[in-house]
Amino acid sequence: MDLPAPQKRKRSPSPPSPPSLQPSAAPIDLSLLEALEKSQQNAVETLDLKTLKKLALSLERRLNANTAARLKYPDNPDKFAESELELHDELQKLKILAGAPELYPDLVSLGTVNSITGLLNHDNTDIAIDAVTLLQDLTDADVIEDNDEPAQVLVDALIENNAVELLVQNLARLNDSDPDESAAIYNTLSTIENLIEVKPSVSELVCEKTKLLKWLQARIKIREFDSNKQYASEILAILLQNSIANQKRFGQMNGVDTLLQAVAMYKSKDPKTGDEEEMVENLFDCLCCLLMPLENKERFVKAEGVELMIIIMNQKKLCYGSAIRALDFAMTNYPPACERFIDVMGLKTAFPAFMGKIPLSKKNKKKRYKEELEERLISLIASLFGGILRGSRRERLLSKFVENECEKIDRLMELYVRYSDRVKAETERLNELELDDLEIDEEEKYNRKLDSGLYTLQLIAVILGHLWTSEHSRMRARIELLLKQHKLTKKDVKDILQEYHDNIGDLDGPEEKERAQSKILKFISAFT
Repeated sequence: MDLPAPQKRKRSPSPPSPPSLQPSAAPIDLSLLEALEKSQQNAVETLDLKTLKKLALSLERRLNANTAARLKYPDNPDKFAESELELHDELQKLKILAGAPELYPDLVSLGTVNSITGLLNHDNTDIAIDAVTLLQDLTDADVIEDNDEPAQVLVDALIENNAVELLVQNLARLNDSDPDESAAIYNTLSTIENLIEVKPSVSELVCEKTKLLKWLQARIKIREFDSNKQYASEILAILLQNSIANQKRFGQMNGVDTLLQAVAMYKSKDPKTGDEEEMVENLFDCLCCLLMPLENKERFVKAEGVELMIIIMNQKKLCYGSAIRALDFAMTNYPPACERFIDVMGLKTAFPAFMGKIPLSKKNKKKRYKEELEERLISLIASLFGGILRGSRRERLLSKFVENECEKIDRLMELYVRYSDRVKAETERLNELELDDLEIDEEEKYNRKLDSGLYTLQLIAVILGHLWTSEHSRMRARIELLLKQHKLTKKDVKDILQEYHDNIGDLDGPEEKERAQSKILKFISAFT
């Protein structure tokens, strides 16, 4: 099952600027204008290795002077205040290096990276904030986009100099109520995201060596919405997306319950703004990622996550589709979640949606949104059949396909035909490409067919297999009638099942692969 991608936040390049000065009748101070003109002249320098060495040396001098002043007058801030203003100015000057990322290897070899990361731990929070802002500028995605090698050198040096640990450690002393510190929180999260972008292994490193997960968890628990809570939800989604280790680690921190509580706030109300809506989607992305390991599915069921998702669906608010997605992840290869779903009247909630009765809003009027929900519901029903093999629950599930003149089978065949036509069209397109001498290997062809809807078609065929092998005469008669009406045969269904059988992977181990293939073979044999 594909993991959800976190919603990419629309970043502001910098914190909000103060309002511009209004025109005034006060006399012009010529000395100020002269000073401004001089500073602008000094700022225009050729950015080369010579300039870099000059900037690096100046930073080291100011840093050493500040360190000496603090050691000499530890209890007299007035004595080292000026040296800190000068250190602040030097850090501002270094921002110019973001315009020449090709010089990053030289910045590393000069030892300046070590000095900058060390300032993250500076006693003066303002200096630490300057260091955070500088690192955010140097690692900005737009800056390093076409400079992979220099970016890699810089990020490796930052990691070697414990920048990840120091960034997270500095977060603990920043307060959102202060505008500058709130901006620094944003820049810290941005820098961590940039580091992961360049070096994906940072994702696990930062969770292993720091308390970032704990900090993000605390941030998400805050009921009030703000931009940093939104960004925290995005970073958490990034950390969980491709790391089983992080998923398990956050699960052990009671992360499932944290996320359920966070999304529960929106069970009967919609987010107020687009940014808040994006955050809620990020929270559901986190939840879906977290539901990959088996132990987290168990935590989800114990925390009554199934019940909460059904409540959200029944409320028919904006999170309706996200709740279906979370249930799909929870129920995949986990029978206890399937059993709970049936026990708490989930069938009554899911099947109207399967029949196309999806609550309308501006968002889900989009065709692709409806299709995604259809695919999730098909996957969810396939999971139910795979997880509930016998007993009264199985009978309740099967009875849904008999009631109202077998309307659910009619709907299933409608979807089968639609997805079958799509896959056929894609297959023909690929065959035409091959005729044009464009080589496409079998794996690539299969993946493209999956993207066109083959996986959903395979799941529909699996559901048909479950219905057929139930040996219910009315179901079989209905399936045969509909196949005939659409000029299809049982062999068409068998062919889909055979292709599915032949491509089942061993990601969950050889025993699970053999068990899955055996089940499909049973369906293939039954359709003979």
